[in-house]
Order: sequence, then C-alpha cells, then structure tokens
Amino acid sequence: MHWRVDAGRQTIALASSGGIPEVIWWGPRLPDSEDLAQLAAAQRNDLTGGMLDKLPALSLSPEPGRAFQGQPGHILAGADGTQLHPAFAFDRAETAPGRLTLISRAPGLTLSHHLTAQPTGTITLKTTLQADRPVRVQWLAAPVLPAPQHGDMIDVHGKWIGEFHLIRTPWTPGIRQREARTGRSGHEHPPYLILAGDGCTNTAGDALALHYAWSGGHRMVAEELPDGRRQVQFGHPFGAETEPGTHFETAELIATASTTGLNGIATAFQKDLRDRVVQWPEPTRPRPVHYNCWEAVYFDHKLDTLAEIATRAAALGAERFVLDDGWFGKRDDDRSSLGDWTIDRRKWPDGLHPLIKHIHSLGMTFGLWFEPEMVNPDSDLYRAHPDWRLGPEDQTTGRHQMVLNLALPEVRENLFQQVSAVLAEYPIDYIKWDHNRLLPVVDAAQTRGIYDLLGRLRAAHPSVEIESCASGGGRIDAGILARTHRVWLSDSNDALERLRIQHDAALFLPAAITGSHVGPRHCHTSGRVLPMAFRAWVAAQRHMGFEMDLRELTEDEALTLARVTRWWKDNRGWMLGGTIHRLDSDDPAVTGEMQIASDGSRFVTFAGQAETSRQILPRPLRLTGLDPEAKYEVRLLNPEDAPRQSRGPNALKTGPLMLTGRALMTRGIHLPVAWPATMWIVEGRKA
Repeated sequence: MHWRVDAGRQTIALASSGGIPEVIWWGPRLPDSEDLAQLAAAQRNDLTGGMLDKLPALSLSPEPGRAFQGQPGHILAGADGTQLHPAFAFDRAETAPGRLTLISRAPGLTLSHHLTAQPTGTITLKTTLQADRPVRVQWLAAPVLPAPQHGDMIDVHGKWIGEFHLIRTPWTPGIRQREARTGRSGHEHPPYLILAGDGCTNTAGDALALHYAWSGGHRMVAEELPDGRRQVQFGHPFGAETEPGTHFETAELIATASTTGLNGIATAFQKDLRDRVVQWPEPTRPRPVHYNCWEAVYFDHKLDTLAEIATRAAALGAERFVLDDGWFGKRDDDRSSLGDWTIDRRKWPDGLHPLIKHIHSLGMTFGLWFEPEMVNPDSDLYRAHPDWRLGPEDQTTGRHQMVLNLALPEVRENLFQQVSAVLAEYPIDYIKWDHNRLLPVVDAAQTRGIYDLLGRLRAAHPSVEIESCASGGGRIDAGILARTHRVWLSDSNDALERLRIQHDAALFLPAAITGSHVGPRHCHTSGRVLPMAFRAWVAAQRHMGFEMDLRELTEDEALTLARVTRWWKDNRGWMLGGTIHRLDSDDPAVTGEMQIASDGSRFVTFAGQAETSRQILPRPLRLTGLDPEAKYEVRLLNPEDAPRQSRGPNALKTGPLMLTGRALMTRGIHLPVAWPATMWIVEGRKA
C-alpha cells in the first residue's frame, strides 16, 4: 500500500506492509509518473552481523516493544501508570483531495496520522490517539519523518534581547534533543528545524524544514540510529499531558522543502504564516505605523504628556497609538495589580476617553497593553482567589508575578469578562498581549486554555488585532499566530542587534507580522547611541513603528524619521505582500536582504553595515530571486548617508543603473564606502 501527498514544490510519499506506515520520500516534488512501489522497494536495507533478523520500521510512530533501537514515537501507560507496549497494525487510509489520514489500531487504541497539503505549499502533519479507556501519554510525536543522509541541522537558540541565533550542528551517531520546558515556545530554542544539504547557502542548495505549531514548549529529537538511518520527531514537552484521558493529539507539524537554498524555506514559511495561519480582521487594510509609549514614559502615565507625544507621533506619520503597561489597578511599578484589569482612576480620573478622543482627532487608532495570563500576589484578584495560581504557593516569582491556571474554566471566564469589558467600553482596535515570565510547571492544558481564551475574545471582538509579546520574542510560533496578528520580535530596540535578529528570523517569519520599532537615541537595552537614519531604516525592514520619547528628537532626526516613514507607507503594500530573501554577503560585516514583490516587478535591497570591513573597499553584493534575462533599473535611495571618506566615482551615488538580472545576481552591485551603523537602500524595478 502506497500514498503520496504533494504541495507546492514538495512530496511526502508513504508505504505500509502491515504495520504503522512509514515515509519513503520527503523532499522535492516527485514526477507524477513516479512508481511508488518501486520507490518503496528501493528503501529496503540489507542486514549484517550483530543485527536482529528484521530491521524494525522507522514508521510514523516508531514503536517501543518492537525492537526499535531509537527513540519511540509514543510512550504510553495505563491510568494507573503501568507501561503499555501496544502492537499497532495498519487498518485503513482515508483520502480526500489534498488530505490523507492513515489509521492504525491496537486493542483499545486507535493511532491516526493526518497529512494535509496546504494551498501555500506546505504540508501539515498531525497525530491523534484515541483510547477506549483512560490512558496516560508521556510522549506522542507528530508524524515522524526521516532525515537526509547529508548536510547539517540548523536550529534556533536565543535569549532575552538576543533572539533567533542560528545553530548549525553536524549529524553524529546518537541524539540531538532540544526541549523547551518553560511553558511557552521560548527564547531559548523555539520550535524550528532546518535540515540543510551539503553546500546549502541562502540562495542555492537543497533543504528541508519543520515548524511545530504549539505555544507551550516542545520536544525535538533528531537521531541517527546505529544502523545509520536518521529520524526527526516533534511533539509537546515530555510529560506535558498531566492527566489520563481518552483523546490526545499533537499540534500541526508544518513541513516544507526547497531546492533554492534557505530562501526557498524562508519564502514558503513566510507565505504560509501570512496567507494561511494568521486570520486577519481586515486583510486588505494597510498595516499601520505604530507608536508605543513604553520607552517614553514607562509607568508614569500623565494625560498631558501622552497627548503631547501623540501629537508628535501623528506628525511623524504614526497611525496607531499603543498605551503600554501602567494604566490599570494601582500599577506604579511591576510589583502589583496584574489581574486587576480596571482603569487606575488616580492616573485616569475620567478613564481613557480623553486620551483616546485626542488620538482619534489626530487620525490615529488606539491600542492597549494587557498581560492577562499573569497575576501579582499584590492584587485584588490574587487575594480573592489564591487557588487560581499555576504551581505551588512557594514558587519563585518572575518579575514579581505568578501565572494563572488557565486550565480552570472559572479563570478563563474571569479574564474574558475583565478584558471584554474594557474592549466594550473603549474604541480599541489593538491589544499588545504580553507574557513576561516562565511557567512554573509544564502542562499542555495551560496552552489549550490560552488558545480558548484568545478564541473567545476574538469571536466577541472580531475587529481587534492582537500582538503576541513574551518578554520580546518568547512566544513566536504558528500556534499563537493562528490566534494573533503580530509578534514583538525582541525587547531590544538596538538597531544593530535588530538587524541580525530580523535577518535570521526571516527564515521563518514574514515582514507583515514582525513588529520593529525605532528606539531611543540612547538604547535602553544596550547603551549604544546610533544614528537616526540607521534606526529608522532597520525598523522599515518589517512592520514599522516608533518607541521612544519623541520630545527628545532634534529637528534633523525628526525630518529623517518622517522621510523614512513616508517611504515605508508608500511601499508597504507590495513589500508586506512580498517575500524576504537573505543575501549571501561576501563581506561578513554586511547583512544583506531583498524584499521582492509577489509579481517580481520590483524589489528593495537593504545592506546593513554592522561593523568595519576587513578590506578597504566594499565587496560587490550579489542579489537573488530575479529574472536573469530581464533588465532592472536599480537606484540608491539614500546617497546622502555616505560618509565624507566616500570620495570616489561610485556609479550608484550619482544615478540609476540598468542591468540584467543575471548581472545583478552573478556580479552584484558596488555600494559606496560606509561607516558601521549605515544602511544602504537600493530600489529596483523591472524594465
């Protein structure tokens, strides 16, 4: 028995000889004429000394108790804790256009593997387990995939204000295991994996990739077996299902394949998140320029101050004003009032109406900060309901706060009523939804609880957009993005740090959902002082905003910020609807990327000089993703940013050039000499 699922540029083919089916091909799309029986036969391995008399299958869920020498795809126990070793046999396949469900049974248990071809070109995979009587699940993997025999693994590591570092690891015998046990997808190792073929670069080579769509942490196992076969497993953290039950399921595992390097992976994930996963309230509405007041006033809310800042923000081009932490309870610092989502009448005696009226008079919409999953011990909510906390009473707090147990329906109902009341009273079109501490325990029910709460709020207030923030980029995954519309990539507004973070995150995230703000002249997280032009252009690479005290701006800084903001607003339609392509820069001091319109008619290249180059003159920067036979007019948008040391006859400083796509991708463009913290902007249009 053989099956195949095709989506975009990839194919997953499967076979079964009576047991749980196994994947016989995951990679570039196979010809329609491919004989799957022959393909399955080609996978059969030899046997030799020191082995069992039959090679155990590397199935969609490798079975413990079947002599499989690697990590099993499921670990089950009875309700009383007795280990179970069911022997599954294949039962049937259920097929529909673009969908395949493979069902295997053991006494009292049904194991189903679901594969769906998505219109964006990804394939989503999911495992469900049904039991006739309650069982315990210690581990349940999404459908297990074989890994290629060449190349490296690229996964992601990060920290607060330093998210999305790419870690390249060679395969070796044994296991590489990444497990996020902080109760969210995490800064530390978010749920992404790229299997890059030998020689794979941003612009060339073969790669496969996975993204586990779950916000409550995950476990990834990448294992090379003693016989040389390789497998990859993703699922919830080990032991995250804390109660016995009769139905369990994994999150979706999103798979894609590329023959055009890492950019093929990036563009597939970007389109999938933007066009399928995120459910936009108004899909055709332009993404508004944000102003967020956090780094201007912190907890010190005064109507006249915020009104003055709002007036300046609107004059510079902002279209949405977001009031951050400090408006509720008795919130003068981070030690109290989380859980008490009522207006602080000391600061706002007339409520938020006067501020919102002023903001609306300026032509901006209004957004508001919440952190509903958290509670301070110093709050009315906690004093009334200490039993609503998640974890033990004597736990270590984080940012002086605890976590509410969202598995409890009464907790979700309370939060729904509190948040909904604020949204009903005030014309709010945006929530910044924060999550500023790690969870004290790992429990999948907590994640299901936040999904339920977000779903109810969105159904009740369908026009409100929600941003997922978790101390910056601590909860960025397709699970949360199916219920939100923007992510706060990092609490760092240092443009040099952001340049790198945004560049690496582009392997997974589209520009339309990635918030990026122009921070203060003196960065609050690094102490650096960076020029306005660089800060503004880095923010203009993604969903642009400002986050500073605008009263500090000099006249020149304000003019520069307004000019870059106008440019972003003029170009956001095609940029945010296009794709980000990372460039293979021959100078490690330069971080380069292109944003290409969906129809290929235009592009913009961002070349960020992060540090001083080793060589005297800039190396040519090779472009990508163009039609090699077409001609393009390329123009340097900001020659005025060249330093005084740039004194030669560089052509782009004086006017546009007309070059073929082949010349631009093979030889590249010569940019002027640049100081560190300079961003060159090169616009291109197909002739």
